[in-house]
Amino acid sequence: MTLYTPEELRTTLGTGLLSFPVTHATAELAFDEDGYRDHIAWLGSYAASGLFAAGGTGEFFSLVPDEVGRIVRAAVAAMPGDKPVIAPAGYGTAQAVAMARDAEAAGAHGVFLLPPYLTELSQDGLVEHVKAVCAATSLGVVVYHRANAAFGFDAVQRLADECPNFIGFKDGIGDVDLMTRIYARLGDRLLSIGGLPTAETYALPYLEMGVTTYSSAIFNFLPEWAVEFYAAVRARDAETVYRKLDEFVLPYLDIRNRRAGYAVSIVKAGLTVIGRSAGPVRPPLTDLTSAELDDLTALVTKVTKA
Repeated sequence: MTLYTPEELRTTLGTGLLSFPVTHATAELAFDEDGYRDHIAWLGSYAASGLFAAGGTGEFFSLVPDEVGRIVRAAVAAMPGDKPVIAPAGYGTAQAVAMARDAEAAGAHGVFLLPPYLTELSQDGLVEHVKAVCAATSLGVVVYHRANAAFGFDAVQRLADECPNFIGFKDGIGDVDLMTRIYARLGDRLLSIGGLPTAETYALPYLEMGVTTYSSAIFNFLPEWAVEFYAAVRARDAETVYRKLDEFVLPYLDIRNRRAGYAVSIVKAGLTVIGRSAGPVRPPLTDLTSAELDDLTALVTKVTKA
């Protein structure tokens, strides 16, 4: 198994799009490990620079810690070649530290730190939270800027100065000012990652802010399309990017926006459409209605036959 220093992981992740697989579930909502391993092996045959197991698209918020450990180990075992697998950590600081340590024990190559649970946070508290997780592991740590984990530039600067293994910053808020400051003032010190749902929508303008990669949920069920779209973004082929946005992404968003939580549900529905079902989403999320699934089927069929 290839080992990555934090610096090597930062460089590797920045070279391609990022895979955020769904987490497979049985009809009874248990973890479907066989289905998940098959999915990871299939996705691993396509060009992505890294895989983030049990992230937001993987329903991290609906998993118990023991399941997270099983999912990470399944991803590490099933991922072909030497592509890095990034494990999640989150909730309170003590739980996030425990998850980061378990990620390293599981053979993961990095840690993805999701927002703390529920409570309001000061910038000093956020900094201490991230520092504790970084101190708990030798792995590179990517921080998710989203919800209550809303970082100001001074906090990001402090963490970059004090935590050598803080390697990446994923923007899930859409803070153009912050992302511009990070790129202008920190340069290559941090890998900036596009993390707005659905990230393809913002990929081309974000590239001008040094955001060379993004999390692609669509990659789950249209990997060839997602890789082609990413190539067009990196080539700054605006004509192709906006054509693909118009043909697929924007109507896809119209379906996704019909109900809160569908950013994950529609991805699992996409796998159902292509005959690779990942099972239902767990509550509190809800699956697409049959009519919405029909709409998505027509859209995916149109794109795949084009």
